[in-house]
Amino acid sequence: MIYNLRKKFIKISALSILIVFSVIFAGIAVTNRIQLNNTMDTLADVIAENGGHFPDFARQPPQRPGKDFPDRGIITEETRFSTRFFTVWLDSNYIITQFNTDFIFSVDKEQIADYTEKALNSHKERGWIEGYRYKVFNHSEGKAVVFVNGEMNSTVSNRFVILSFVVLACSGFILILIFIILSKRVVKPIAESYEKQKQFITDANHELKTPLTLIMSNVDIVEEELGKSEWLDDIRSEGQRMTKLINRLVSLSRMDEEQNVLQKENFDLTNVVYDVASEFVQLACENNKILYCLAQPDVAGKGDEAHIRQLMSILLDNAVKYCDTDGEIHIDLTEKRHPVITVENTYTDVDNIELDKLFDRFYRADKARTYDGSFGIGLSLAKEIVNKHGGEISVYKKDKIIGFKVELK
Repeated sequence: MIYNLRKKFIKISALSILIVFSVIFAGIAVTNRIQLNNTMDTLADVIAENGGHFPDFARQPPQRPGKDFPDRGIITEETRFSTRFFTVWLDSNYIITQFNTDFIFSVDKEQIADYTEKALNSHKERGWIEGYRYKVFNHSEGKAVVFVNGEMNSTVSNRFVILSFVVLACSGFILILIFIILSKRVVKPIAESYEKQKQFITDANHELKTPLTLIMSNVDIVEEELGKSEWLDDIRSEGQRMTKLINRLVSLSRMDEEQNVLQKENFDLTNVVYDVASEFVQLACENNKILYCLAQPDVAGKGDEAHIRQLMSILLDNAVKYCDTDGEIHIDLTEKRHPVITVENTYTDVDNIELDKLFDRFYRADKARTYDGSFGIGLSLAKEIVNKHGGEISVYKKDKIIGFKVELK
């Protein structure tokens, strides 16, 4: 149990780190892309506002930073020497009339025509085409498109994103290692409390079993001397009830022990289901309830047969106790990928049950039943048995029926 708790703590910590770092990385990547687009758009806007040419600061200095030029930090006297671009002018029929490639070397006429066609067919004012950020704008005779080379900016941007990913990944790995190292210390108080709880159960088992055995023996002796009476029957009933409680507590404690590894073996699960069901038929009849059992033939089980029998007994005992008078109990065993056992019973008060608490220890669904031999640990024990077998158990309700589904994987 403590080992599983420690594993769960590490998993939750690792998942939290993954989510937080993923959000941070996504934020960095998106922000970086937005900044790249804004930078390239600023260059394209300046060229478009200057009729498809880069402004010459010596001849036409800007009057006010930020008015004629959107970003004074990007557009400087040196920017025109580091910006690679070309501009294409088209007439009203979208036929290329001229182009300016004075600031670019790596494109030819065919590429210019191809890029221009793609930009116009996109029906967007801005976009990317093979490393070029373009802007479509109007001029006196028709349309014009400016293409600014953004390969260097994209490379720098991508390297920054990759570097951010590496830093975050390394940081996450280091944090997970720290959590793994500290997890033992984190669960230590819980482990100590759990060990004390187990020791208490063990001590209680030894301390209570001896007087209970003595009480039960004395009841038999007194009954032989004085004959049967309802008071002796009550004492015997309560003694049996306490013995059952102690045995279940000990079983639950042993189930929690990590070193308690099940001896798995193959057995006939169909036969087990029918055997246990037959043991409860008479009990169901005595309580005016009908029990039906339908099991698929030759379903093989793998695990501890005794524990599976105990699991079935707990589910059927629970079904008989909480089934309505003149109600029905249905047991089904099927096999698809894995054996699946369902136990359903009619229960008119099913809507008032807190299904998510049924497997909690000492929780009882019907709090009005205070003297029916129920302790609220049976379903907890059933869940531990299923967990030990690597399976899953769940509870559900439909109409006036409550059911338990067990998947033995």
